This record gives sequence, structure tokens and C-alpha cells, in this order.
Amino acid sequence: MRVEDATSRNPIAGGARFIRFLVTGCLAAAVNIGARAGLSLAMPFELAIVVAFLFGVTTAYALARIFVFDKSGHSVKTEFFRFVFVNLVMLIQVWIVSVGLAKWLFPAINFDWHRELVAHTIGVVSPVASSYYAHKLFTFRRAPL
Repeated sequence: MRVEDATSRNPIAGGARFIRFLVTGCLAAAVNIGARAGLSLAMPFELAIVVAFLFGVTTAYALARIFVFDKSGHSVKTEFFRFVFVNLVMLIQVWIVSVGLAKWLFPAINFDWHRELVAHTIGVVSPVASSYYAHKLFTFRRAPL
């Protein structure tokens, strides 16, 4: 029989967890966006998004494991693999939103103020809710007893 964690029964505790997820996610997003800005000096925007993802996802995993989710009972290797898998799915959304805004929508509406930075920031923020639930229900789900 599986023991439930306190947040599955307590909406206030679950809300606090989501807020911690948002805060740690913002820190990881800052790493991601900062890395992308630096990488864009040496490579195309589209590729820089993908490479910067590696910096952001590693930061996000470490922070989520320490500050957000309870111990799952899975190995770090298993959790990290699951975390990366979820984030690779989210990367597709981030890439589509970021490139779509920067290369098509923003030029169409003559938006030029830090076009790539704004587009990438919106893209990085776009999967927040789906990412939280995927990590809660898959990445950090308790291992069977």
C-alpha cells in the first residue's frame, strides 16, 4: 500500500509546493535565458535555445530535487532521466513559441525591442503548469514500496 505525501491531501501545502516550483523555475529560467544570450553570440538563435536548455534543465533538476519535491525513492539517475525526458517534451513547446514569436509574429507586428530575449522568455515560461504536473506525477512520483 502506498503512503500519500502531505501535499496530496492538503491543498495549502500543495500550493506552497507549486510556489516553490515557480521560484526555482524562475532561477533555472534565468540560467537558461542567460546562457542562450551568451550562446547567441557564437551560434544561431534556434541552436542556442537548444544548447541553453542543457544549462537550464540541470539547474532546474537540482533545485526541484532539493527544494520542491519529496524524496521519491528512485535513484538520482532515474529521476534525472525522467526530468530530462519531461523537459525534452517541454523543449518542443519552448522552441516553437520562441522561434514562432521571434521569427514570424514579432516581425509581422513590427516588434523589435529585444525581440529574441522577449520571445525566448515567453517561450521558457509557456510550459509552467504542464511541467509542474508532469514532474509531480512522473519524475518525482514515489517508487513502489
